Amino acid sequence: MAMLRTSLSHAALVCAALLSLSTTAGAQQPAKPTGPATLDKVSFGTNWVAQAEHGGFFQAVADGTYRQYGLDVTIVSGGPNVNNRILLPVGKLDFFMSANSLQSFDAVEQKIPTLAVAAIFQKEPQVLIAHPDKDIKELADLKNLTLFVSKEGVATYFQWLKADFGFSESRVKPYTFNPQPFLADRKSAMQGYVTSEPFAIEKQTRVAPKVFLLADQGFNAYSTLIETRRDLVEKKPDLVQRFVDASAIGWYNYLYGDNKAGNAMIKKFNPEMTDDLLTYSVAKMKEYGIVDSGDTVSMGIGAMTDERMADFFQKMVRAGVVKPTVDYRQSYTLRFVNKKVGTELRPRN
Repeated sequence: MAMLRTSLSHAALVCAALLSLSTTAGAQQPAKPTGPATLDKVSFGTNWVAQAEHGGFFQAVADGTYRQYGLDVTIVSGGPNVNNRILLPVGKLDFFMSANSLQSFDAVEQKIPTLAVAAIFQKEPQVLIAHPDKDIKELADLKNLTLFVSKEGVATYFQWLKADFGFSESRVKPYTFNPQPFLADRKSAMQGYVTSEPFAIEKQTRVAPKVFLLADQGFNAYSTLIETRRDLVEKKPDLVQRFVDASAIGWYNYLYGDNKAGNAMIKKFNPEMTDDLLTYSVAKMKEYGIVDSGDTVSMGIGAMTDERMADFFQKMVRAGVVKPTVDYRQSYTLRFVNKKVGTELRPRN
């Protein structure tokens, strides 16, 4: 099952693109456009094929939320052979859906002129998946299993698992986004996203696997961040604010309202997507608080804090993933978030 997949660094590609292309260049209440001529055209690139994990963005296009905020948004879908991230700094995209905080740190280290302006996922959906063995009760119990982990995973979250839980790379075998090796070996575990791989495994085996969400174990990266260029923040802060606000509204509507329009658009972009997986993914995002939990309860979807950024940065330095000399504070801004936009749309239980 396709998942959000991006490598930690595309710096070489970005730098090459920067040499060959030139960079081109809020209120909580919706803007009130007077007509189509008033809409600002905006392009937003995702980092994988369309799926529920992108749902709020598609919802905001499909139900007219972006238009209410004076925006004509074009979603540029990513995929296995598409690298939308390099299009952002060279001005071919206005906004990009970054995988997690590590990409923002990487941009600072590589002097790429982008920064995160909102964090749609409060929890990274990354999980380790194990067979339903009675002896597997907590994350540390996976240390002695064969572990199917991708190259990108070994370079990032697995280094944290080594530093904080004592995992060893000697147990790792390459994960090729195929669950069959895991299914064939009951003494193994594999990586995945809480919103997709467990669904595919359970559908095939008719047994729910054990799932360990790394975010609930201390891997507190922000995920699915909205990134933009620094020049856009400086020159058009109102446009950035409107995009962030409208995206938050789109996510509230997608999670808690009628998301048929958003799902229909997702399936148009990705014909292989099924209603069953969309329903499952939305349910898991809500169950685990992927989008709406923690700081978003009081600050609204997209929330970020200095304290959490600092804590995650220190964890990654300790794990050897990020250099301590990186000025992580340059990787994001709180200017456009934490304003309670859309919180009234959350169901009151």
